[in-house]
Amino acid sequence: MDYTINVHGRLIDLSEPQVMGILNVTPDSFYAGSRKQTEQEIAERANQIVEQGATMIDIGGYSTRPGAGEVSECDEMDRLRFALDIVRRELPFSVISVDTFRPDVARMSVEEFGADIINDVSEGSAEMFRMVSRLRVPYILMSVKPTLREILLGFAEEVQQLRDQGAIDIILDPGFGFGKTLEQNYEVMDQMEKLQVMELPILVGISRKSMIYKLLQLTVNDALNGTTVLNTIALLKGASILRVHDVKEAVECVKIVKTLNRQIVK
Repeated sequence: MDYTINVHGRLIDLSEPQVMGILNVTPDSFYAGSRKQTEQEIAERANQIVEQGATMIDIGGYSTRPGAGEVSECDEMDRLRFALDIVRRELPFSVISVDTFRPDVARMSVEEFGADIINDVSEGSAEMFRMVSRLRVPYILMSVKPTLREILLGFAEEVQQLRDQGAIDIILDPGFGFGKTLEQNYEVMDQMEKLQVMELPILVGISRKSMIYKLLQLTVNDALNGTTVLNTIALLKGASILRVHDVKEAVECVKIVKTLNRQIVK
């Protein structure tokens, strides 16, 4: 389906799937290759994401990996301020998504640095719904529900709550790796096309997650091939955005699936 999102007055066309590159300004994110903390590292990673073909940069200051240490709201804000200042200076017109579950962190990111998208790494809250509706930015709503049926029921209720408060651009994330067993992750992926009944764009973030490396008995460092396989499947099932560590490979997936779909249309 053809979707657009309004990013501070710019319409981003999602009829061709987009790639969102991950930039973590944390010391403990599960994939070491995504951790960038110095000014030079952050600038280099942001430029790499864009040069390899991503159209969005997702910046996070709080690791969501199991067992990650608690980070205060103040510390999360400090990390994001440091990174957002660098990325805005390096790439002033880039589309920046901020990965957070805290409404005040979302507000700071949008009001101080013009962050374009809020990527909520929780199941959402009434306070966050009010905040993103007030900020008028696209919002990525994630589910931690274990089955597709529960995911759909939850999304239906939460999307209505967001709409009632004036939110316009909502993106759905089924939440691979959150609140689901390994088997449930694959069951949701198998049925993911059913999410299209919501008539909203879908973001998939399965990059190097444990549902890949545990199944294949690998390490996170060896999970790129499995990630590419699942990204391709996700695109075939209707994903509009791929959130990834490995941008070049994801962009190649998009190109191949786009060409395949063109042949099917013929």
